[in-house]
Amino acid sequence: GAAIGIGIDVEAPEGNMIVDIGGGSTEIAVISLGGIVSNNSIRVAGDDLTAEIQEYMSRQHNVKVSERMAERIKIHVGSALTDLGEEAPEDYVVHGPNRITALPMEVPVCYQEIAHCLERSVGLIETAVLNALSNTPPELYADIVKNGIYLTGGGALLRGLAQRLSNKINIP
Repeated sequence: GAAIGIGIDVEAPEGNMIVDIGGGSTEIAVISLGGIVSNNSIRVAGDDLTAEIQEYMSRQHNVKVSERMAERIKIHVGSALTDLGEEAPEDYVVHGPNRITALPMEVPVCYQEIAHCLERSVGLIETAVLNALSNTPPELYADIVKNGIYLTGGGALLRGLAQRLSNKINIP
């Protein structure tokens, strides 16, 4: 369904790769002639990014953040790259209780530190895409290089993710 939604001609006799980063899993599918040639799924996705932010804020800043607040941090300053250049978002001020004293805290968070905190999960997604590519038949691989890789799903909105994958894989 995601392929049609992003305007890919799924019936075309060429290969397309779609990386769908949902809440609970990342699905990587290669589609050709209306059929799924390969489909890989890893259990790393948006929810893991959120959980990583929660854990990081607790460990690094001693501030307890709810899932909703972690989600907000991800939206405001989430990043897959430590250098976003012109695209860099403003720091985000997080409010929450100190996890030890329960007194209110205000912690400004920058996108670079969130990029570091998300490194493991983003790295796993990157590796999964590379693995899927390495298992793609050569004639479809050429199509994917020409057509680019399609990123979809909520997790695909993470700043710098498309750029990071393009840099790493050399496919737009």
